[in-house]
Amino acid sequence: MTVSLPRTAAAGVLATLAALALSACGAAPDTTSTTADGKSAATATSAADFGGLDKLVAAAKKEGTLNAIALPRDWANYGALIDGFQKKYGIKISDENPDGTSQDEINAVTSRKGQDRAPDVLDLGSSFALSAAQQGLLAPYKVQSYDDIPAGQKDTQARWYNDYGGYISIGCDAKRVKTCPTTFADLLKPQYKGQVALNGNPTKSGSAFGGVFAAALASGGSFDDIQPGLDFFAKLKKNGNYTPVESTPATVEKGETPISIDWDYLNAGYADEFKSKGVDWKVTVPSDGQFSQYYSQAINKDAPHPAAARLWQEYLYSAEGQNLWLKGYARPALMTALEKAGTLDKTAAAKLPEVTGTPKFPTEAQQDKAKTVIAGGWAKAVSG
Repeated sequence: MTVSLPRTAAAGVLATLAALALSACGAAPDTTSTTADGKSAATATSAADFGGLDKLVAAAKKEGTLNAIALPRDWANYGALIDGFQKKYGIKISDENPDGTSQDEINAVTSRKGQDRAPDVLDLGSSFALSAAQQGLLAPYKVQSYDDIPAGQKDTQARWYNDYGGYISIGCDAKRVKTCPTTFADLLKPQYKGQVALNGNPTKSGSAFGGVFAAALASGGSFDDIQPGLDFFAKLKKNGNYTPVESTPATVEKGETPISIDWDYLNAGYADEFKSKGVDWKVTVPSDGQFSQYYSQAINKDAPHPAAARLWQEYLYSAEGQNLWLKGYARPALMTALEKAGTLDKTAAAKLPEVTGTPKFPTEAQQDKAKTVIAGGWAKAVSG
């Protein structure tokens, strides 16, 4: 919140208004959580700094609250993760704006710096995690299982690391669509007029960004060239197949977005969720645009509850947390490590949508370039 007054305003008035503004916005709490050597919990880079996990748990319980943002309960089984953490540690999770985007998360961090309602933790599309790190918004912290996270899926400074992911897929309401598309090439067919949707805007949403990247790969593009993806959606818009309605569980259930380009774990979740409601939701990972991406977990450098933020990370990267994501059809970052340790939920793993080959990921530079291209060209591609 900003309070603007003329320069001639009396100092006493300024002080009073400033105090009122701080109170209204929510001043940062007097956080007393400390590490083993008496330093602020906000400086801890591992559980060892607290004297071990048990001491971290004690510090987090003392704070008693965790501020999360943009975590829909039906997204990758986040409802079970939130409930599991609260039950295990007795720490209340406040989940603001559950349908928000990665950019909304970053905006909340920058606009609420110093406030007790600022987000403690972030779940970001990988390109947005890179951006947040570049802006100096994230706190370095190594969870106990950090070394088991694949090298290409974590920041060397531990400011972010991948948590769960999947493949871009095509979801289709088989009761409303006579023949469901299984490739990006299919989506251009005239029979799908006004039916093809994205989950969000690719300038703000990690899932929509992935959808454009997958379309690029299916249209002669590459990690170095996302422009064919924009061209694909321009064609989709021109022939009337693209709908600007952003797909959500509600739009899927109502039939407003009978074809949705989205992560496979979300589309697979819809198939389960709506089976009892008469929706026959089919899910296919398109062979011509196989794009895999993970979301990334991070801690706000100025988290109002720094110990709880770090404990949340430890929970997410424990076998319990990783398997809960797996039950939501998401592929956890530690899947290979869990399999080697014998702690992987094999039943849940067997239900994942089928894919072939080994996933590859764009580099930081490639993602930055792609974001710039999309920022400058998305509106033009789907306008009119």
